[in-house]
Amino acid sequence: MAQNPDLSLAQDIFVLRTPSLPTELQEESLKHLLKAIDDKSMAPLYYYLHSTLGMSQIPWDEAKYKEMAEKNEEDAKALEKDIEEGEEAGGEMEMAEGWVKVGEFWSSVGDKEKSIFALRKAYDLTPGLGSKIDIIFTIIRVRLFFDDMPFIGTELENVKVLIDRGGDWDRRNRLKTYDGIYRLSIRQFSEAADLLLDSLSTFTSTEICTYEEVVAYAVLSAGVALGRVPLKTKVIDSPEVLSLLPTTPSLEPLATMTNSLYLCDYATFFKALLEVDESHLKVNRYIAPHSKYYVKEMRRKGYTQLLESYKALSLKSMADAFGVSEEFLDNDLSKFIPQKKINCVIDRVNGIIETNRPDNKNAQYQKLIKQGDVLLTRLQKYGTAVRMSGSERVA
Repeated sequence: MAQNPDLSLAQDIFVLRTPSLPTELQEESLKHLLKAIDDKSMAPLYYYLHSTLGMSQIPWDEAKYKEMAEKNEEDAKALEKDIEEGEEAGGEMEMAEGWVKVGEFWSSVGDKEKSIFALRKAYDLTPGLGSKIDIIFTIIRVRLFFDDMPFIGTELENVKVLIDRGGDWDRRNRLKTYDGIYRLSIRQFSEAADLLLDSLSTFTSTEICTYEEVVAYAVLSAGVALGRVPLKTKVIDSPEVLSLLPTTPSLEPLATMTNSLYLCDYATFFKALLEVDESHLKVNRYIAPHSKYYVKEMRRKGYTQLLESYKALSLKSMADAFGVSEEFLDNDLSKFIPQKKINCVIDRVNGIIETNRPDNKNAQYQKLIKQGDVLLTRLQKYGTAVRMSGSERVA
């Protein structure tokens, strides 16, 4: 499947619009983006960056824009000839293929409206189920490029309907990757983890991200969503993850974070979490909006895992275990306790943390009694209805 649009450019735009990111990363993204605009004559994207986003890093040149725009129009007209020839010959298939090419062209130069318009035309003319699915996948990538998240959920639902009607194995696997990245971007980490982990062994969706990126997304989402045992089996011992570690240094902080959490090495876990925040969360356009939430949830997960082993422990010993000060730990736990996200109380006078885990057996017993009462009420109503029906027949 063609890599249109080039989603790495959307990442470059995100980096350039995030002043807090490192200067070297900004310079690298600017260089890559400007080169792509020049090499591909991306007039629509060039105008979008200047007029809509107001990016001062992109120098505006009116003559350059007009030259690129003229070339884009010439290229589009050449592609539209195939549509005209197909229309004259009465071949809907040829017309559909022509519209796909036009849509992919406009997506490659950064014109969202013209691209989606052409792809919708192609979709309406396309008889084949597989081709329809591919067209929607392209529309999803266009929307991802321009961060049209509210529309992507609808497009994914459309794909699911088509795939349920007869999508092949490859397209079903592509859907897992597309849906997983979307779920990750809207903070549905549990759903993202299931989809992305399931896609690793059959990954072919290189048009939306690299294999290294999808593994990183899978580990990130699984780290916050999975319990200790499934984290071990599905991530730490995953052949797909283990095979990449020796050749992909960027995955090391993620591996250290998940391994140290599983091994209860909390000081290393906190250091790795900080590195993951800097190297993966803040710099990625899908996850950056959720970076603070992610780090907070991972801290809560580490605290909860440690406290599960104790009825009480000193504030100092827990602070030492995480490699932080007592004051930091006290303040941090105080954010979770009122929301009942961590079941403990802090005795500041004696410097003790006491756990107050809920009585699960008692909760289950109360739930059973409540369900029993509901069932008895329904049976009584049913018995009354039966008696009344019998009385009517006797009368």
